[in-house]
Amino acid sequence: MSAPLELVHVSAHAKVNLFLRILARDRAGWHQIETAFALLELGDELEVRRMAAGVDLEVDGPDLGPVDENLAVRAARVMLEATGGRFGVAIRLVKRIPVRAGLGGGSADAAAALHAVNALSGHAVPRHELLHFAAKLGADVAFCASGAPLAVAWGRGERLFRLPAPPATPVLLAIPPVQVATPDAYRWWDEANPSPAPRGPVVLDAESFATWGSIGRLGGNDFEAPVFGRHPELRALYERLAATGPIWVRLCGSGSAVAAAYKKERERDDAAQRLGERHQALIKTMTRTE
Repeated sequence: MSAPLELVHVSAHAKVNLFLRILARDRAGWHQIETAFALLELGDELEVRRMAAGVDLEVDGPDLGPVDENLAVRAARVMLEATGGRFGVAIRLVKRIPVRAGLGGGSADAAAALHAVNALSGHAVPRHELLHFAAKLGADVAFCASGAPLAVAWGRGERLFRLPAPPATPVLLAIPPVQVATPDAYRWWDEANPSPAPRGPVVLDAESFATWGSIGRLGGNDFEAPVFGRHPELRALYERLAATGPIWVRLCGSGSAVAAAYKKERERDDAAQRLGERHQALIKTMTRTE
């Protein structure tokens, strides 16, 4: 029998929402959505080391707030409990995904922590149970834990249907200084839609996601109107990015980042040069296909 692993490294990739529709609110007050997630090459890195007991967190990057509220820490504790509490872990998180930008950084870290602790346990938790834990931790965690580069999602985002990813394409992320908390974005949408009419899902098929041109025709992001209404500077950023000739451009989740996809790296790089970084940070990345 091989010795148990003592250390694992896991990448935690950012996501973008290719489109996002808010369908309704259920009786519990949760918003039901329809969206499509795609993974980016941009990602955080987690180094997870076995120790005697407990969960420690070291962050190489911005202050992420109280340790007990960190999603990666919560995920590690869930998995340690599921595997019998036989050991603890020390997590070193290298943070590259901007926070409160709609790029799913916290969810990606949680998913990576689930997989890392499970690897240290000798994969004691079956995949279907791990994905169940992911869905309970947060709406985006299930997608990040699934390993899918692209998936359509419903419910709160935890009901997933995996699809083949379109060819990898260059992406430019524009990160403004303002941050948007997801609960605030939902509240602004509620205020603008006090009695929303029920909306059924649109008809989707695999061909809709086969090319970036077809993805661009799927629709917009329902967060754009309320978030842009509260932050006109984000609308201006969106319009500046749209003017650079991308094949797809959207607010990332509930914001505040804006993402654009281009046919060629040269077009993306030219767009970055046109925008500059005086009013926003820029990150060049690619979509993932696996």
